[in-house]
This record gives sequence, structure tokens and C-alpha cells, in this order.
Amino acid sequence: MQKTAFASDNTSGICPEALESFIAANTSNMASYGNDEWTRRACDAIRDLFQTDCDVFFVFNGTAANSLALASLCQSYHSIVCHKLSHVETDECGGPEFFSNGTKLLLAEGEDGKLDAREIARLVAARTDIHYPKPRAVTITQSTEVGTVYSLAEVQAIGAACREMGLAFHMDGARFANAVAHLGVSPAELTWQAGVDVLSFGGTKMGMPVGEAVVFFNHELAQDFAYRCKQAGQLASKMRFLAAPWVGMLHDNAWTRRAAHANAMATRLSEALAALPGVSLMFPTQANAVFVNLPASAAQALKDNNWAFYSFIGAGGARFVCSWATTVEEVDALIADVKAGL
Repeated sequence: MQKTAFASDNTSGICPEALESFIAANTSNMASYGNDEWTRRACDAIRDLFQTDCDVFFVFNGTAANSLALASLCQSYHSIVCHKLSHVETDECGGPEFFSNGTKLLLAEGEDGKLDAREIARLVAARTDIHYPKPRAVTITQSTEVGTVYSLAEVQAIGAACREMGLAFHMDGARFANAVAHLGVSPAELTWQAGVDVLSFGGTKMGMPVGEAVVFFNHELAQDFAYRCKQAGQLASKMRFLAAPWVGMLHDNAWTRRAAHANAMATRLSEALAALPGVSLMFPTQANAVFVNLPASAAQALKDNNWAFYSFIGAGGARFVCSWATTVEEVDALIADVKAGL
């Protein structure tokens, strides 16, 4: 049997807090299409979490959350600045371009998978003629696709740059919980107070069965977003089953406690692997993902022992992702098999 504990945080089961609410929502008939008590409670919980009045929409997956959010910010002749390793560029199958009718992604450089204000300014100023797609938005992945986390100051700097250049600011927060747990700052500080206009708030990787939240801090940008969701097949008739897990996860800070555990398991794995001869970290381990260069013999030993893991897109190496359910025993077993293969 293949061991999938570190293939992705998508491979784990449902977090107990999310499952409890999910089951509780299955007790009776309720209004459909989001007109139910569980959806209201989930939206209110998210507003309380961010300490502001925001528009909240639930969709089935991260691709829809990112693609529809970005499409709401742009016209087809616009462009979106993103890091070349951002999820919207490497893993969305052209979703942002498709749902925006062709808005172009402008790819930026940046160390450790992070975009910075200077690179945004460079791309925006590269051309101003009518033959070039007009920059309209910036999107960052928090935490990044390489397991690093934008600091509060870095997000604030990007937010300030966006305001100065008249750009909308989107945050792909598929692993937003891991970033918050790492930084120890409030969700409000890391989003709207830093200039973020819209957040794709990840639920699935946090431990929910399915579902992401699209959170608009700028009400004007949310206009007609419900129609986008419907047209894209993202309006759930039994919306309460997308919404209810949020109620459980956000209660009593379960979401950040679970994310902190995943981060701690990644740190344990990272420190142990980095200490082995011939093994080196590709990027700092700041959230719940570990990226390492492994000797070929060690990588083969893991495969021979049925461990599932991925090579990193565009840079080789190996990626191991921890989740709310990762155990110390699993981490130590993986380390032992790497050692045995050296």
C-alpha cells in the first residue's frame, strides 16, 4: 500500500472539528443555495475572524476560488502580476485566463517564491502603450508554493505598492492558516489591514472535506460575484455542507491550532533531513511543506518503501507536505527510510 502521508495535505481525512459540524448540518431539511442557518453562521464567523464586514462566498475548490476572484478584478485586456512559481501560474490549468476571457498573467521573479514591490513596479512600468495588456491586479500565494511565508511587512509593502499603482490585491490563501500560525499575527493584520482586497481562504488543506471561501474586503469588487459562481458551476444547492465545516474549524481557534501542528511536523522533518549527509534544503521551511534535494539512492529508497511524494515543479528536488493529521511516528519513519537509503 502506498504511503501518502507526505504527498500533500489534501491526502488527510477530515479534521474532527470540521466533521462534527458537517454531521450536525445533516439533521434536517434546510433551505438551499446558501439560504440556511449554517451558511449564515459560517459567514458571520469569518467576519468575526477578520474583524470587519466582508462579503463571503463558498466554492468547491481552490482553482475556482482563485480563478473567479481574479476574473472579478479584471477585464480581458488587463494583466495580473504574479510570481513565476505562484499556484495560479503553475497549477490552475489556465483557469484565471479562462474565466477572465483572456487576462494575461505577467510572471515576476523573486527569491524563495515571493513577489516584491520592486518587481511589481518593474512589470507595471515595462510598457504603457496600448499594445500591452494593462496591469490591473497583483496576486500572491500565502504561504508560497515553496513553503515560505510572506512576512507582515512584505505584505504591507505589496499592499502599499498596489495602492500607489492603482492595482487590486488578491491573496491566494490555500494555506493561509499555516501562514497565520507561523507569523502569529491576526488574520485582519495579514489581509485587509495590509491592503488585501480579496482572499481565497483555503478550507480543504486546513482539514475540511471540501470547500474554500472567497472573502472580499472591498465590497465594490464583489458586485455580481454570486453570478460568476453560479455560471461557473460553483453554487452548491446544499450549501450548508460547504459552510458547516467552517463553523467547527473557526470555533475556539481550531484552525490555527491544527495548522500550527502541521507546521511543527514540517519543522521536525526539515531539521532532521537537513542534518543528513548529502541532503540539503531547497527553501526555508516556514509553513507545512519541506523541499529538499535528496541523493538518488535516498529518493529510490523512499519509492521502494512505497512513500508517495512529488518532485518540485521547475526545480527538481522532493516535496513533503505535513497536515493536521501528520504524526511524529510518520515523520520519524520517513526520516529513517531516508537514512537507510543514503
